[in-house]
This record gives sequence, structure tokens and C-alpha cells, in this order.
Amino acid sequence: MVVAAIFAILARLLRQPLLVGYLFAGLLLAFFGFVENGEAFANLGKIGVTLLLFLVGLEMNLKELPTVGKAALLTGVGQIVFTSIIGFFIASALGFGILPAVYIAIALTFSSTIIIIKLLSEKGDLGTLYGKIAVGFLLVQDFVAVLILMFLAGIKGQEASFGSFVFIGIKALILFFLVWLLSQKILPRFYEKFLSSSPELLFVASLAWALGVAALVGGPLGFSFEIGGFLAGVALSNLPEHLGIASKTRPLRDFFLIIFFLALGTNLLVHNIGTILAPALIFSLFVLIGHPLIVMIIMGLLRYKKRTSFLASVTSAQISEFSFILMAMGLSLGHVGEAEVSLVILVGVITMTVSTYLILGSGKIYSKIKNLISIFERAKTQEDVLLPKDDFSDHIVLVGAGRTGRILLPYLKRKALPFVVIDYNPKIFATLSAEGTPIIFGDIEDTEIMQIAKVEKARMVISTVSNFSDNLPILEYVRNLKSKPIVISRAAAKEDAVKLYEAGATYVLVPEIMAGEYLRHIFLSHGLGEETIKKMGKGHFKRLLDISH
Repeated sequence: MVVAAIFAILARLLRQPLLVGYLFAGLLLAFFGFVENGEAFANLGKIGVTLLLFLVGLEMNLKELPTVGKAALLTGVGQIVFTSIIGFFIASALGFGILPAVYIAIALTFSSTIIIIKLLSEKGDLGTLYGKIAVGFLLVQDFVAVLILMFLAGIKGQEASFGSFVFIGIKALILFFLVWLLSQKILPRFYEKFLSSSPELLFVASLAWALGVAALVGGPLGFSFEIGGFLAGVALSNLPEHLGIASKTRPLRDFFLIIFFLALGTNLLVHNIGTILAPALIFSLFVLIGHPLIVMIIMGLLRYKKRTSFLASVTSAQISEFSFILMAMGLSLGHVGEAEVSLVILVGVITMTVSTYLILGSGKIYSKIKNLISIFERAKTQEDVLLPKDDFSDHIVLVGAGRTGRILLPYLKRKALPFVVIDYNPKIFATLSAEGTPIIFGDIEDTEIMQIAKVEKARMVISTVSNFSDNLPILEYVRNLKSKPIVISRAAAKEDAVKLYEAGATYVLVPEIMAGEYLRHIFLSHGLGEETIKKMGKGHFKRLLDISH
């Protein structure tokens, strides 16, 4: 754990996923001979994987699968199909046998849900159109991955024939039916009556349920502990307490997952790394370049703009923790050897490391290559119909209508000031469109959107987004205009605010500083009287309620 913590800190400093640090920590432990009982190490790791799939099931609402959207569904399924076919041919050309090539090809198809959601959350892009599409096709991929793992676990100890697959399918359907029955009829009542009043009992009982079902499904029923964990999670996903259960279980899952990734890292220590290095580099290039190309082609055919297609495609440029689980299961079944497992782990380390920087810098990369990827955009796109045809002039451009922007809208309307909103969140666009608010669906980093918003004719641009990389393109665009509007920006930190001022911002809002300045203003204007502050607090409370509604 000490070594894992040190490497996790290093990974954090390098803006890498922590699991990459754990893999390198496992490699170091194996190199210096600290791992004496590898089997016990791996068995402890299985608990982590079981709890990982328990939380996947707990947070996966199966009702969402039909509603993830046409783009997410077709992109997710299309990427799995094309990547696995191309990956199989590459693996076969590199001399791998049919079964190992199938495993490697499937392992290369899945992208990491944990990494992508974390990075999109850091960028503040989870609510954007491309973010929603990316999360949607990840949901599809996760569901397909679980089905594949279920069938692989089912053929353990028997020949992979048509009859065995039919038998496994019937068993799986019965299991899913029992899980549905428990989640709808029995477990909600049981939890409400006996467990929901005690947080400690809720945690203990839920953990017992997860591991107990895993032991049953992985033992007598002939699947695997991991699949049992997933089904246990799905059974609890309808509970009102499911988010509370997830938050309490996550730290325990993380502890055992660290052991799992450390154990996987020990597999990187192979005696002849030269035999897997060249194939690993070839497969890594395929994932880093091939994944995004496949996604861009599919989204281009679905008539999305090249920017949306590119940003969504970059999120897929790595393999998943499911890839490691798949190879570990293949090793236990005797379908693949340690060399193939080490190969996929090495591909995971390379692609996760590189793709992290690609995702974080995707906006800058797009601005440099946008002309080269125009072939992926059709003449008429889905997003074009969402653009207004108004000819704006002497108006205010409000960038972002989330929390801060939403507060400004009533003032702009009450004063009858001409304005237009720019937002890339489909939910906000739908809400404001229904209210008759002038809004452009798009990203402010796109110069075409700034042209449509007629920034060159605006009197003022107010950016309520705190992302520095979103605000800088506005200032760069305004700098080249003859008639420059006032630009009010928002910054997450003092350092960013200074840079925005240097880039030409008229005024920069820094929330952490403005809170103190506003409080000082209250004291200077109204004093420290208890009744005055209580009265202001009640008024503020009422405004917060109005905003939330």
C-alpha cells in the first residue's frame, strides 16, 4: 500500500489515472520480489472486481438503455463491431492463435468509463452534447462487456458449442428475471422495513448481499463472482437508498481494486518483454488512432458537426478496466496465456497515459486540425437546425446559462435588453427554447458560433463559465475585431483571472474573492445588526428557492 500510494501521488502529479500508478507499483513490487504469494494477491483483487461490478450494476439503470439516444447506441455498438473485427485481423496478422486473437480484439474495444467520466467532470463537459453522447456509448459498452463476461464465465469447464451457449443464455435469462423480481417486489420492502433507518446496518447488509450473491452465482450457478456482483447491484438499483449504498461501498471497492491492479502490474514483469513490446505498440496505435476514427466516421454519418464528433471520439482512445478483467478471466479459463495478459495490460498503460492528455487538451488539438477533419462532416448537420436565424445587433451575449447565467436572465428580460444565450448543454437548450429565450446551441470555442452570435456587433459579452480554455478563445476573437465589446469573464482561480486580464478581459469575476468582497459590502452598507442580517438571509433564502424552481 505504501508503494501504491507513492506511485498514485506520482500519477496525480502527472495528471494520470491513479490505476496507471497502481500498475507500475505492481511492476516494481514484482521486480524486487516483494510479491511472494501471487495467488492470494490475485484472489483479494477479485473482491475488488466483484465490488466494482456491484457498483456498476447499482448505478446502471437498465431503463436508460433504450433512451441513451440513437447516436450513443449506434456509436457504442458500431465501435464494438468494427474495432473487434479490425483488431482480430491485426492480432491474426501478428501471429496470435484464433482464440487469443478473439480475446485481444474484444479487449481492445472497450473504453474506460471511470477515466472518461472523471476527466469530463474535471473539464466541466459532462453536460455537453459530446459529453452526453460519450457517456451514452460507454453505458452501451459496459452492458455489452457484462454480457460477454457472463457468457465466458458460463462456458467454464465445458465445451463452447451451440448447445452450451443456448443453455448459458437460458440460465442468464432466468437470473435476470429473478433479479428483476427481487428488485421490484421484495428488496425495496425489506430494506424499507428493516435496514433504511440504520446507516451502519444498511452498509453491512448491502455488502453481505453483494458478496453473498457473488458467491452463489460464481459457485453453484456456474458463472463468476464478478457477474454475481453485477447482478447483486442491479437488484438494488431501484432502491431509494442506492446512492447512499454506493457512496459507502466505494472506499472498500477502491481498497480491493488497488490490490487487483497491483496484481495485474506484476504481470508486466515478463522475462522477454521484447516479444510483446512491438505488438503492444501496434495495438496502442490502433486504439489511439483507430478508436477515434471509427467513432468520427459513425457520428459523421449520423450528421453531427466535426467538432462534436472529434471531441466525443477522443474520449474513446484507451482501453478499459473491463479489458483487464476479460483477460484475467481468459487466463483462468485457459483460453489465453500470461503473455497475452501482459500484452493487453501494457496496451492499457500506454493508451490510458496518452489518452488522458488527449482528452484534457482536445479543444486545443481540434483548433489545430479542424480543417483536416472536415471530411467527417456532412453538408447539413443535426446541430444546424438548432441555430437561430436572427440578426443580432447592440446586444448582450451570455455564454452559459447554468447557475450564474440563470440568475442574470430575469434581469435581462425585465430591463428589455436585447440578448442571446450560448450553451452546449442539450437540457438547458431545451428548457430555454421552450420558454422562448433566444439561445444558440453550440460551444463558444467554435468561431462559427461566435459569428452566428454576432459578437462583432455586441455591446457586451458575459461568460459565466469558469473554464480558462473556454474564456481565452472569446478574448482572442474579440482582440481581432474593429469594434470591441465589453468582455466580463469568470475565473476559477486568481491566477486564471490575471491571465484573462492580460488577454484583454474588461472585468473578471473570481467567486472565492467576490464572496469576501460582497460580505464586506454588506457590513459597510448595513452594519453588523442581527435583525438586518436575518432579514437579508430570509430574502436570500427565498431567491434561492425561486432559482431552484
